[in-house]
Amino acid sequence: MRKFLKEFGQFIQRGNVLDLAVGVIIGGAFGKIVSSLVKDVLMPLIGLFVGGNLAEMSWELTPAVMNGAEIVKPATTLNYGLFIQTVIDFLIISLVIFTLLKAIMKARKIAEKAKADREAKAAHEKAQVEAVAEPVPAKPTTEELLTEIRDLLAKPKPKPKA
Repeated sequence: MRKFLKEFGQFIQRGNVLDLAVGVIIGGAFGKIVSSLVKDVLMPLIGLFVGGNLAEMSWELTPAVMNGAEIVKPATTLNYGLFIQTVIDFLIISLVIFTLLKAIMKARKIAEKAKADREAKAAHEKAQVEAVAEPVPAKPTTEELLTEIRDLLAKPKPKPKA
């Protein structure tokens, strides 16, 4: 059991798990903020134009069955107002996530290009240093060439075997 708990602790302490947990918490809070924005700010404004609370708009499929003042069977309704509100929530959240991801990808691309440029510059500078560091061998003088030719001619030639 101790080994299991130790392994579980190591698993929890990994960066990816902690990052995921933080992301889920922030995402939940962000979702609540957007839902409040839609429900409490946008929907009343839309309600001004449609003549009522959009979230309460519905289409009655079957009427309620009444026995005097008592409801025997409630009405069956299609709550399209709530659906529209949920779609607006989704669209706003999607737009924000898309915008954030686009900005993050652009920042990564810029960082990768800067890194590649630094590496290319470092490689170019290294090549220049190596080119300067390698001395070009000096050409032999005429006197050195003549001395080498004389030494080669002075060597005895091997006799061919018959």
